[in-house]
Amino acid sequence: MINLAAVLNRLPGPQGERSVALFEHGSLVVKLYAPSGNDPQVPHSRDEVYVGAQGSGEFVCGGARQNLAATEVLFVAAGVEHHFENFTDDFAVWVFFYGPEGGEVDRS
Repeated sequence: MINLAAVLNRLPGPQGERSVALFEHGSLVVKLYAPSGNDPQVPHSRDEVYVGAQGSGEFVCGGARQNLAATEVLFVAAGVEHHFENFTDDFAVWVFFYGPEGGEVDRS
C-alpha cells in the first residue's frame, strides 16, 4: 500500500527531486510528483496518466489549459509538451507511466 502523507515526506528529495518512484511492474511505473514554485517538465517518452492527489492547479497541454484537482484524471500521450501552472503549495499528482517508448498506437 502507498500512503500519500508518507510519500510527501520524501519530497523534495536530497537533490531537490520533485518526484519519487513508488512502484514498477512490467511497463508500469508509478510516481508521485509535487512541483515546487514552477514545473520544468519536458515531454516524456512514454504515455502517462495523472491523477490529482491533493491541491489544485492548471494543466497546460498542447496549447489547451484545464484545471486539475484531487481525484481528477488526465492523459498525456508520449512526446507531447505539457506542464502545470498556478498550482497550490500543496499540489501533488500521482503519475502512471506505461507502455512502450514512443507511446501506444491510438486506436480511436
